[in-house]
Amino acid sequence: MTIKLYNSLSKKVEQFKPLKGNEVRMYSCGPTVYNYAHIGNMRAFLFADFLQRVLRTVGKYEMRWVMNITDIDDKTIRDSSIGSKEWKSEMGEQTESAKDNLKKLTSFYEKSFIDDITKLGINPKHFFAMPKATDYIKEMQELILNIIENGYAYIADGSVYFDVNAWRKDDKYGKLYKIDFDNFKSGYRIDSDQYEREQASDFVLWKEFKENEPYWDFEIAGKNYPGRPGWHIECSAMEYVLLELPFDIHTGGVDLKFPHHEDEIAQSKAGYGIEPTAFWCHNEFLEVEKRKMSKSFGNFFTLRDLIKQGLDPIDIRLAMLSAHYASKYNFTFKGVAAAHKARVRVQEYIYYVWELAKGKVSNDFSGKVEELRNKVFAELADDLHTPRALAAMFSFLNDAQSNNLSVNEAQQMLGFLTEMNDIFAAWQISEEKAKPQSAPQDIIDIANERLEAKKNKDFARADALRSKLSELGYLVKDSKDGYELIKN
Repeated sequence: MTIKLYNSLSKKVEQFKPLKGNEVRMYSCGPTVYNYAHIGNMRAFLFADFLQRVLRTVGKYEMRWVMNITDIDDKTIRDSSIGSKEWKSEMGEQTESAKDNLKKLTSFYEKSFIDDITKLGINPKHFFAMPKATDYIKEMQELILNIIENGYAYIADGSVYFDVNAWRKDDKYGKLYKIDFDNFKSGYRIDSDQYEREQASDFVLWKEFKENEPYWDFEIAGKNYPGRPGWHIECSAMEYVLLELPFDIHTGGVDLKFPHHEDEIAQSKAGYGIEPTAFWCHNEFLEVEKRKMSKSFGNFFTLRDLIKQGLDPIDIRLAMLSAHYASKYNFTFKGVAAAHKARVRVQEYIYYVWELAKGKVSNDFSGKVEELRNKVFAELADDLHTPRALAAMFSFLNDAQSNNLSVNEAQQMLGFLTEMNDIFAAWQISEEKAKPQSAPQDIIDIANERLEAKKNKDFARADALRSKLSELGYLVKDSKDGYELIKN
């Protein structure tokens, strides 16, 4: 099935086709491992995961998916510095070595990140590579030397800067994001890794060594310039080594369009002679209860925060994926509760169809399952339109025809639901397990508390307790006699 995606470079929806054969080479901007990733970050990672799953399942492509780990930048250096207030005892004791401290901090948060995304249903085995920036310093230096040799970079005060004015004479700067150059000052330099488009200026490729910071030696024209890479150069070098240029798709949040992705385009072409990718795909921002997520508003959450409040990570996954990636997503606890109910509805239907599929095979086919599959996949192929795809599936499930399946159709339906789970990673494709003879008393206590909350019409509390049971490995099924507990 043909996949169509919105390309931020052309600013229109285009038919997607791999540049080489049937393999899709995709690069996703990963986490900066200086703290736990918040749910706004997680939306970008879930979008990339969902895209590669649709490409695998609907497009039938092979995937080479790379997501980088930023383990050297302003924030990781700041929080790994001697005496940092952000240092955690779990990281061990700080040493006099800035490089060792950086490694301890970033390794701790890299592990935490992989643990978090795994809980969210992102399979680490799907990655071709998760490269750390510090492992590609040599390749970054080679790229910087190319840019200098080609006349698009210069050295000032021990650092190397990309010469935007020189680049603009030969190519466009501002392909992803319109930049106002009226106030652009030629030769004005900025050292910060992150800055606003109003600050468009010559950006840093290599930063001069500062006291108590980790550094690497860098020889340019016979002179050593100890320091470390700027943030933007990191991705360009790793993309070149692991995917070759141009590769097929680059993903990230809209906040990365400028300066990060814009700078990637410029420095890759300036150093390698070619732009990095054919497709740029960006997901929109996440809000919480219709407000920008901020610690000052008290609505700043990491995945760990939400799990502590009793939410199931897979419910969070389904809630986020239920909105179109290119629209702002309003995270609410009611939305997660609704996703949980939807997830349980599908799970119960899977158990029902599994039983139905055990019957005697016949030649009874009506075509309704294939029709459903084609409709859902067509919506997913149309720029990943999850709201319409899920609406089509639930419309079928809520119709009487969903229960009126022949054995052959039930087997067909199991195949379709397996494909849907390959994409959404929200369900268990298996036969419903028998009710355990006895559940642990603490599990029964939670189930009884949930039942009491339902009787008192405290549905928010009941949903939270259901999520807690799910986290503990139990699916609760309501019945006319109360409930059943099923061990996952």
